[in-house]
Amino acid sequence: MSMDAYEYEDGSISYPGHPRSRGGAEPVGTIDLSEYTGEVVTWTTSTATPPGVREPNTLAIVEFDVEGESVRALGQVTTDEIKTGDEVEPVYVEELREPGAGIREPESQDWDGYRFQPL
Repeated sequence: MSMDAYEYEDGSISYPGHPRSRGGAEPVGTIDLSEYTGEVVTWTTSTATPPGVREPNTLAIVEFDVEGESVRALGQVTTDEIKTGDEVEPVYVEELREPGAGIREPESQDWDGYRFQPL
């Protein structure tokens, strides 16, 4: 599985991808952010999480530099020991939350994704 950001005609990059860039450009390809390292811009710990999400749940906004273009992603962190400025890498996990705990049918959506792990 990849962590796909969209690259647009105007050179901008977006994660998650959108049909148009902020400037109205169309996507021309994807970039797998799981192949890059990023820097923690900010982070927080949620102690009141939705059903099936670990508690507490530490989240970070991470900035990636992709060929001179900046792209940010929000995601869970693998540890509570995180601080602004830390270098992190995306790591794949099969379940970001417990599929049977919510109100949705488990088969109705994907439960896997990426967490950020400090280097």
